[in-house]
Amino acid sequence: MIPYGRQSISQQDIDAVTEVLKSDFLTQGPQVPAFEQSIIDACDAQYAVAVNSATSALHIACLALELGKDNWLWTTPNTFVASANCGLYCGAKIDFVDIDPHTYNLCTKQLEEKLIAAEKSGKLPKIVIPVHFSGQACDMQAIYSLSKKYGFKIIEDASHAIGGKYKGEPIGNGRYSDITIFSFHPVKIVTSAEGGVAVTNKAELAEKMLLLRSHGITRDEGLMTQAMDGPWYYQQITLGFNYRMTELQAALGLSQMQRLETFVIKRHELASRYNELLQNLPITLPWQRSDSYSAWHLYVIRLQLEQIGITHLDVFNALRAAGILVNLHYIPVHMQPYYQEIGFTAGQFPQAEQYYKEAISIPMFAAMTDEQQDTVCSTLQTLLCVKS
Repeated sequence: MIPYGRQSISQQDIDAVTEVLKSDFLTQGPQVPAFEQSIIDACDAQYAVAVNSATSALHIACLALELGKDNWLWTTPNTFVASANCGLYCGAKIDFVDIDPHTYNLCTKQLEEKLIAAEKSGKLPKIVIPVHFSGQACDMQAIYSLSKKYGFKIIEDASHAIGGKYKGEPIGNGRYSDITIFSFHPVKIVTSAEGGVAVTNKAELAEKMLLLRSHGITRDEGLMTQAMDGPWYYQQITLGFNYRMTELQAALGLSQMQRLETFVIKRHELASRYNELLQNLPITLPWQRSDSYSAWHLYVIRLQLEQIGITHLDVFNALRAAGILVNLHYIPVHMQPYYQEIGFTAGQFPQAEQYYKEAISIPMFAAMTDEQQDTVCSTLQTLLCVKS
């Protein structure tokens, strides 16, 4: 079996976790701050707040930016549901912006057109969440320029994109956004088993998110409403959550971060090899912006269905039957039953819907071998009736 993605665990990673198990701290110890610092260093950012998932990071990022009832959050339909759900958690209203047909990221032309209409109707978004799909950055300069004109905040959902770059700078450096979110799920570029991080250059946002990740509790006397009763004293000064990352997760993530560049380089090698081996098949290969250095979390092909004579489902099932565990990223969020119950319908975002009918994520992970990649390509060649 060849999975579409999987973690790459070294003896160094195992030793790092084992050391934590032998230590005095399994939670709220020194590993979480060390992991946060590794993210800060990798992104050229000022602050990082580690939590138990990227979903939690999105939630506290929205709360830190004061998203609430009657506010609007816009994101792309081509993403995991968490990119939209985080707004609903805050009581906000959700809308989507259709995707660019080449990058599959949020389309800036569609965004501008929607903003013009929203300004007239008094329904401008408070937050826009562009998602760096597959590891390739959105056109953040254009989105940032629109944010200055229309007054919205930006959260980059970079769950796919740690180690990537935009205009030669690390994704997450905050040049074009308020907060950036990374995921460390096992299929991502690096993993902490489960976990996420919110990165920002704004001290007040970092302070809010630190409070929100741990029940709204502080031991900082400067934030308290009265003098401390004693060294045991703490105060809950806002309503927060138990979103903390464990020391075990942080130790694994910190160890993995030491190989971030190696992982991304390997993914680029795999992508280049796929581009060469698959170039003559009746499929559309991933298109890359010239100003983006993708982290290559996913390698997504689009079937040219009018040429191959079999269905999308046929291809998907045949690959899985051959032991190639392909996946599909993503079912458009507005097509989910929950979102249709709140008013979304088919046909609203045609580019995302057409993409969904044709897309397949084929295997891409740092430990993938040439032999495994050759198997994927030869199976596709046979299946699509193309001679090598």
